[in-house]
Amino acid sequence: MVASDMRRIGLIGYGAAGRSCAALLAAKTDCRVMVLTRRPAAAGIPERVAFAADLDALIAWKPDAIIEAASAEAFAEMVPHCLDSGIDVVPASVGALQSPEMAACIHSICTRSGARLIIPAGAVGGLDYIAAAALTGDIAVTYTSRKPPAAWTGELAALDLADTARTEPVTLFEGSAPEAAKLYPKNLNAGLTIALAAGFECTRVRVVADPEVTRNTHEIAITGAAGDAVLRFENRASPDNPKTSAITALSLVATALRRYAPVGT
Repeated sequence: MVASDMRRIGLIGYGAAGRSCAALLAAKTDCRVMVLTRRPAAAGIPERVAFAADLDALIAWKPDAIIEAASAEAFAEMVPHCLDSGIDVVPASVGALQSPEMAACIHSICTRSGARLIIPAGAVGGLDYIAAAALTGDIAVTYTSRKPPAAWTGELAALDLADTARTEPVTLFEGSAPEAAKLYPKNLNAGLTIALAAGFECTRVRVVADPEVTRNTHEIAITGAAGDAVLRFENRASPDNPKTSAITALSLVATALRRYAPVGT
């Protein structure tokens, strides 16, 4: 393991997910953290957390890995530069990879620099099973995201379905994972993550506002030559953002910390 004074984790973004990541790293590890954000905190900054003025300063700090916890736009603007500098990145905005051009760019940079874009499980699990089953070439995956109507207030109002969603489930979207990620870049990263494991052409995504659920619920149905599986995850929402599961920040930090572990999981 790297000596404690050398463990450095960079962080892009200091919104709800970014603040949670910084707090976790400060409280649960001996890592030092540097955060790149346009709005540095004025108070309540955890010990061992510093702020970078720009991306060059963050890269010059030479973090072991960088967690992106900002947005698809921040991913496109900053993650390629981090990878090109040889720094591994753990992205929250996996949906940015719905763009074939961006995916090809990332692949090319990683091949050249040796850095890795390490996809976290995020709000779901079972990705190891899905990736293994996909090797058969015979797999079909349906991912259904169910969240309380309160998580989709704006979208339901725009469709004039707010009243309907109070009493019955409303399907907001059904289609491919890239389409879902493009329409809902802040909310459907899980669908894109699953599609990366199963294959885009093998994955369907459904988005449902469901008055019967009280937590952000993820259902994954898998069928194929290796067998069938049904997975369900009921996550508590982030207290600062009802569209995001609290487990997401935990997953980002756990994924970043695995680079220090002598035995991988």
